[in-house]
Amino acid sequence: MTVPHPHPQMPQPHAPNDEVDLAAAATAARGRSLAPDLARGLMLLLIAVANVPWWLYAAERGLTNAHGIGYEGADLAYQLFSLVAIDGRAYPLFAFLFGYGIWQMYSRQAAAGTPWRDARRLLQRRHAWMLAFGAVHALLLWFGDIVGAYGLVGLIVTWLLLRRSDRTLRIVAWVLVGLLSLFGLFSLVSGLVLSSGVAGDPSQFASGSLPMPPAESNYLLFMLQSIGLWLLATPGQVLALTVPLAVVLGILAARRGLLDRPAEHRALLIRIAIIGIAIGWAGGALAALQFAGMLFDPAISWGTMGISSLAGVAGGIGYAALFGLVAAAVGERRGIVTGAIAALGKRSLSGYLAQSVLFAPVLAAWGFGLGAQLTPLAATGYAVGVWLVTLVIAAILDRAGTRGPAEVLLRRLAYGKRPVAPPTPVA
Repeated sequence: MTVPHPHPQMPQPHAPNDEVDLAAAATAARGRSLAPDLARGLMLLLIAVANVPWWLYAAERGLTNAHGIGYEGADLAYQLFSLVAIDGRAYPLFAFLFGYGIWQMYSRQAAAGTPWRDARRLLQRRHAWMLAFGAVHALLLWFGDIVGAYGLVGLIVTWLLLRRSDRTLRIVAWVLVGLLSLFGLFSLVSGLVLSSGVAGDPSQFASGSLPMPPAESNYLLFMLQSIGLWLLATPGQVLALTVPLAVVLGILAARRGLLDRPAEHRALLIRIAIIGIAIGWAGGALAALQFAGMLFDPAISWGTMGISSLAGVAGGIGYAALFGLVAAAVGERRGIVTGAIAALGKRSLSGYLAQSVLFAPVLAAWGFGLGAQLTPLAATGYAVGVWLVTLVIAAILDRAGTRGPAEVLLRRLAYGKRPVAPPTPVA
């Protein structure tokens, strides 16, 4: 990659990898752009819609699927659409933007003249605090927290990969793709074999239903169940490899400034959007066919998980490219809606945590218990309403020139009182 040199007056960090440092400083020199924030704000809508089915605790579900079994008509149609277009696509988008943000953050430190060791220490401390944020979030509100897993991946990536060459990152990405492809093929073949009855009755291999913390009416027991599931799921998110893959691809994209300068990369973003979304939806279609009982026995709920997860990374990146194209089309003509979405994107950690604050007490059994009554479509409507509330709050904060409360706290914990370059949203 040819890296434009930053302004000659810009101080450079003292580190051995000059090419990477110049790339970081050049990225920071471009300043804040609309596309990453717009993508983060829209991402939070997808996150809300993808998460809300887990709160419908009265429904029976499998181990790897948020959607309850037994719905018909419009609710079933929506569930199938969600499996194709939303589930498994929203969180890879989150991870991709998180990786993009890691490079943006390092760029600002590099441009400010921070030595590499100090910059790495800041990033590592920030990611460690994200892990702590995730633990508290899971304990109090949401067993499906992803902030902790991203903090853990951030620790690993910053330690091992952040200043590696583009070639090294591409090799790592292809290795991860290969491993995910093998797992996807294995899960699909095993699902087909078990479903055929060759290995016996498929029902004996059924994953059964997960224990659902939202169904617990005792809040203390809810907390124990929630943190217990989180402790299992967080390292699992790393070992599942989709989050590390999306983060690495996000760093590569940030080095090229794909979302910082979307107008310059319009043709590439169009290709990424079309191909990525097509792959993402095709993989999701397999999961939808299985959920509908048209591919093989739905009891083997993990049969399409591998392929759908890998396709979800492509779909999430395709969405990021699409949002970048929207930002390029908007240009400087930022209306009220665009400004509010970007304001939420700047406060993505606060927005993400606020969703749980508005979900848990209303939907969980220890609160008002509406999760036992809402249908999938009604719950989705509630999720959209929650996102709109966070959108309005973010717009008010932005107009007042105030950061999100979670961003302020994370900044204070990670950076202390020493002067640092402006922070980047967690996603």
